[in-house]
Amino acid sequence: MAGAWAEAVSACLDRLAYERRYSAHTLSAYRRDLEGLARFADGQQCAAPSDMTVELARRYVASLCRAGQGGRTVARALSAARTLYRELGLRANPFRGVKAPRAPRSLPHDLNVDTLQGLFAAPPADDLEVRDLAIAELLYGAGLRLSELLGLRLTDLDFAQGLVRVTGKGRRERLVPMGRAAHAALKAWLPLRPGSDPLGAVFPGASGRPLGARAVQKRLARLGRRRGLDVPLHPHMLRHSFASHVLQSSQDLRAVQELLGHAHLSTTQIYTHLDYQQLARVYDAAHPRARKRTR
Repeated sequence: MAGAWAEAVSACLDRLAYERRYSAHTLSAYRRDLEGLARFADGQQCAAPSDMTVELARRYVASLCRAGQGGRTVARALSAARTLYRELGLRANPFRGVKAPRAPRSLPHDLNVDTLQGLFAAPPADDLEVRDLAIAELLYGAGLRLSELLGLRLTDLDFAQGLVRVTGKGRRERLVPMGRAAHAALKAWLPLRPGSDPLGAVFPGASGRPLGARAVQKRLARLGRRRGLDVPLHPHMLRHSFASHVLQSSQDLRAVQELLGHAHLSTTQIYTHLDYQQLARVYDAAHPRARKRTR
């Protein structure tokens, strides 16, 4: 990647980082997508973003589909491309009307309450498992994203009020209850936490630096296997379980939206499908006319 495209991508990413304050994870994804767009443009003899046409933009989407990319991946690539043109201030955006193929909507997998109780019931085997249980309890008890958990500092914990201050997507802050079990698990972990920095990460590794996402994913998968789960345990599964259990108990979609930190209610509505599935099971099991009787 060189020339006008390289300059444009670099300028766009700088603006997203320093003015829009996008997260490192989002910037990394946008960098991959924009570099891919630049390589495509180079292969099409499109020397600069201003030379891109709607026809070329559609060809770009077609090339992603031919490469086996799914609907969500293509949609993210298009979002990155539109962002590039928006941040450059170019009047014509050839990607504005181009759409990604519809992605199949898959419901998140959640764990039932009994399974979660089994996960948390056994005492930890060592100090690392104390930390792993605190991580799992907080992901489930407060419904955190993995990136939000990794960004937590000691000053974000308010044990007196039972609250956690969370910095979510778009640097939006919210206060969420941590729950009694998460409160107790954190209290057990903090005396074992390496390092003495009062402003440091809640979950540092042995070096004192914050744990990485991959390390947490591996430790949770290990915890799930040791506790006898028949499905791989991962951070989003705990967040999904939090959301579906709160919605089933409260029927308050707006409250779940606030707890999860979703900017739009439509994002939260996927959990209504989970709830409807539960309602359908109850109906089938209890209503005398739910199923035809066998003779």
